[in-house]
Amino acid sequence: MPNTDPKTAPQTDPETARKSIWPDVSAPVAPREDKFIEQLGRMRNDAYAWMKFVPETGTRTLENLPPRLRDHLQAERSYAQHMLEPLDAAADVFYRSMLGHALHSERAPAAALSGWAYTVEQSAGTGQKVFVRRHSDGRVQTLVDEAERAQGHAYYRATDHQHSPDDRYFAWAEDLIGNDRHRICVLDTQTGLSRVIVPEDAFGYGGLTFSPSSQNLFWIWRDAHSRPSRLYRSAVDAGSDAVLVHEEHDPALFMRVARTAADGFVALSLFGPDTSEVRLITAGDELAPARVLRPRERGIRYEVNEWDGGLIALTNADGATDRQILRLAPSDLQPTHALTPHRLGVPIITVMPFATTLVRLERFDGLHRLVLLQPGGEEIPIVFDEPSYVLELPPAQRWDASHVRVVHQTLAQPPRWLDVRLCDGEITEVGRDSWSGLVPDHYRIERLVAVADDGASVPITVLSRKDMDGQIPRPMLLTGYGAYGIAYEPVFSLPALAWVDAGYRYAIAHVRGGSEKGHDWYQGGCRENKRNSMTDFIACARQLEQLGYTTRSQTVAYGVSAGGLLVCGAANMQPAQWAGVIAQVPFVDMLNTMSDANHPLVPLLRPDWGDPLADPVAYDAMAAISPYENVPMAAYPPVLCTAGLKDDRVPYWEPAKLLANIRRQSTSGAPAVLLLNPESGHQESDQQEHLFMQAARFWAFAQHCVQVAAKQV
Repeated sequence: MPNTDPKTAPQTDPETARKSIWPDVSAPVAPREDKFIEQLGRMRNDAYAWMKFVPETGTRTLENLPPRLRDHLQAERSYAQHMLEPLDAAADVFYRSMLGHALHSERAPAAALSGWAYTVEQSAGTGQKVFVRRHSDGRVQTLVDEAERAQGHAYYRATDHQHSPDDRYFAWAEDLIGNDRHRICVLDTQTGLSRVIVPEDAFGYGGLTFSPSSQNLFWIWRDAHSRPSRLYRSAVDAGSDAVLVHEEHDPALFMRVARTAADGFVALSLFGPDTSEVRLITAGDELAPARVLRPRERGIRYEVNEWDGGLIALTNADGATDRQILRLAPSDLQPTHALTPHRLGVPIITVMPFATTLVRLERFDGLHRLVLLQPGGEEIPIVFDEPSYVLELPPAQRWDASHVRVVHQTLAQPPRWLDVRLCDGEITEVGRDSWSGLVPDHYRIERLVAVADDGASVPITVLSRKDMDGQIPRPMLLTGYGAYGIAYEPVFSLPALAWVDAGYRYAIAHVRGGSEKGHDWYQGGCRENKRNSMTDFIACARQLEQLGYTTRSQTVAYGVSAGGLLVCGAANMQPAQWAGVIAQVPFVDMLNTMSDANHPLVPLLRPDWGDPLADPVAYDAMAAISPYENVPMAAYPPVLCTAGLKDDRVPYWEPAKLLANIRRQSTSGAPAVLLLNPESGHQESDQQEHLFMQAARFWAFAQHCVQVAAKQV
């Protein structure tokens, strides 16, 4: 019988163990150069600050980097290749598991109406989006095939696809570089010709809309700091110069533009985490200046739409932290009464007005719920008897439709399209995605709860196979986000299923900082409370251990962006809790980044993180948890970080600096790997092959971490 007593079992030297299970390759050693920063009477040393490079103009490339930095990053790329290359065979198994499922989509056109109905399909082979429209008379027209658009480009990602109200034009924004600076294209469906109407520097996320007349396109421009700061109007069918409609001088506000539901207005929304202002342009007077509906006020957020002959507002005013829906008077646009009053712990996510019904999507007891509100006040709730699921309302639905189109999915069930009749809530499934070889009933989805250090109940969503022996601990991939009030929705995921099909478990920790349990849950993971997100994540890992689902030596933490902050912060707090850590474009240099007033997102996100330039409390809170500054001398697990060289949101130097510090402090000899993509920004190119290959590499790394940990127990 093997000796399992840790006190008497033979001990392996960490360096000897590392060399036997990871390639014997030395990691790049980044020189430390003291850079002492005095701030608010405090002093810190950013010894790896030399890794930061911002070009005076243009986009970062390997060619325009300073020579020493370029050499260092090339050494990082070479080291990553040597460390990860032995995992290629395992990655290929995961990749083929994902690629082996062929998509078959059957979908009815949007609710029975005459005219055109718009759908999104996936191209065979590439998995990229194809935008199609179908007419009630049987005609079918392909509008945009992203596989064709991506040809010849190392990077391609498109967003904000939409048709004009008169159905003649179709517009979208596309990024060909990876720096989130888009160009805007418009297809004339009558001629079949498309042209670039905005060649560069457009903002592509809620950054364009056709005017109600279909004659103009309103679009948002990004400044030199990549902040959306101007609204322009361009004639769709003419080569005239763009006209400036509004310029925003407050760098703490983002911009979004859209038409209201009945095409009565173009609404420019200016907003931050704790304030907003809406400016309206009336249909029929599209050349007029935008008028302010309610001036911005700190602490008040609102969105505006139209329904039942007037305007409505979704707002947190009057202490409605989880939001309420108010009717606005037509004379002065002031609130008259609540259509849906505030209910603490039942956050309203969004509203979608129709001519006969106001549809709202809210979260009740942590799960999505659809509610149909009739003009007379009657409400019809639409719920699903499942432990975990996601509902979505596809945009641009017809104002005069008799049904609302809803997308329903789970971690194991691909999206299915439901038409919900507005008058009575009757549900008809009108289409679904299916993947060959995938049987959703073979999987188990559970909703569990962990108890945090302060007694808070933290939800966990767990995915596993039903034929798995539940009594045996299994390798666990634990992921989370917990920032900006963004809920981590358990959407369908082929990569997650590929991990589970290998005999493992996959879990989402719905930690504080997200909105899974309402506004208070969000605030519980902000600013000086940010530590809660990390301790919640650790509590979830320990709860899964206690349930026998996994062990410490089988648990790999995985997070993206602010989720990278989450998992790296949790690794600093409890390095021994994890077999490995995967942090994709991680936000891990938070104190230095939030002290950089020129960063495109810093002014906007100060309400979430605090202002270390002006507030000592915020400084101290960040200094206590920022992963880069808080790497202890400890036995670290293997760490894999990714970065995009063109990323302006979370630049490459954040993970590069963190990994340099981990290599300096870790006593385990475990690898700390930077996987740098010189062609991407914050997101990879939107191609199924790229996304699957990246996930396969992550899973192979995670699997190897577990195998290595098992040898060291």
